[in-house]
Amino acid sequence: MVEFSKNNEKKIDQVFHDLLRAYGISRKYDEHRMKNEWENVVGQTIAKQTKSLIIDKEIIYVRLNSPALRQEMGYSKSSLIKSLNKAVGKELINDIVFL
Repeated sequence: MVEFSKNNEKKIDQVFHDLLRAYGISRKYDEHRMKNEWENVVGQTIAKQTKSLIIDKEIIYVRLNSPALRQEMGYSKSSLIKSLNKAVGKELINDIVFL
């Protein structure tokens, strides 16, 4: 039987993040989390007008149904970036492009 000491104990979230890093997929996991947080950050009304979200090289590309909404969202770009990064707990993106 294997004995465990308090020195070897890790919290499950730490083990999970260690595994993500070991397999080289922690960035993809964080990107997935950010996409899932989109509705929480922008609200349900805007989320319904969102066709797609793609994250590539620290830029999130957001395709919206409405040209007027696209223009309006451009005005709040910096606060959206801060809110999205805060939602995932790290600096994942530094720009947003509305399509």
